[in-house]
Amino acid sequence: MGDAPAHVPVLLARCLELLDPALRRPGAVAVDATLGLGGHAEAMLQAHPGLTVLGLDRDPQALAMAAERLAPFGSRFQAVRAVYDTLPVALAGAGHRRADAILFDLGVSSMQLDLAERGFAYATDAPLDMRMDPTAGATAADLLNTAPAAELARILRTYGEERFASQLARAIVRERERAPFTTSARLVALIRDTIPAPARRTGGNPAKRTFQALRIAVNDELEVLRRAIPAALASLRFGGRMVVLSYHSGEDRIVKRALAAVADPPVPHGLPVIPEELRPTARVLTRGAEKASEDEVRRNPRAASVRLRAVEQLDGRPQED
Repeated sequence: MGDAPAHVPVLLARCLELLDPALRRPGAVAVDATLGLGGHAEAMLQAHPGLTVLGLDRDPQALAMAAERLAPFGSRFQAVRAVYDTLPVALAGAGHRRADAILFDLGVSSMQLDLAERGFAYATDAPLDMRMDPTAGATAADLLNTAPAAELARILRTYGEERFASQLARAIVRERERAPFTTSARLVALIRDTIPAPARRTGGNPAKRTFQALRIAVNDELEVLRRAIPAALASLRFGGRMVVLSYHSGEDRIVKRALAAVADPPVPHGLPVIPEELRPTARVLTRGAEKASEDEVRRNPRAASVRLRAVEQLDGRPQED
């Protein structure tokens, strides 16, 4: 991998433990829906010699790096450039009707954070891009320079949980009238100057929330996730398992609701016979959202905000292979 950024998969042992019953099936197929640099995929392939992994990523740079890393596994690994809400299409295109296991490791990848030119990090000055697919769509700079103040405030408040969203939005609009935003350092300085000093003393770098919000908006991450989780559940074989790692309260809320819809559907009290369409089709494997241990967070700070949820497909109705 040469000069590839360091990559430490989050909650790796727990992911493998939860997925193990599905991964050990003869001829099992797993989907790493957020391939990144391939750390989770590599561990699955190493642990299960009969496994095939389909790796999805919208980022061509990450896909190329992961493909190089996983080349020793030959045809057991298949890379597909795709956004994860198209998972069923990607599966079919690779010659698979359903998956035995699916993993989502949401948010920004190690590679995207560590390569300054991608514009995801606030610690170094770089072009304000933030697109997970750098060949398509509007950049963070485009959004900052064109969105009305009210829309900017909504993005910062909803996706970044920024208390000073309105003040920041007004400051961005004022500043862009002087000159358009192009790089991160100017935005970071504006955030520092706008947020009151007492609020800057806690919670880490105050730019973190704004950069997170812009990234989510630029990549339409939450809307994609709302489509992706039901599509993934529908793609699991009977007894198949899915693990989702979330890093933002909005992500975790979407995952929690999607899993509750299939594992605990609303059934009227006292109903003597539960109609088939209201019977649970999945079983949640975790009690609430699991967090990383203090030891893992010390070894891998990016695990600090992770929330893990897992589910098993229980729908025993006939399925085509």
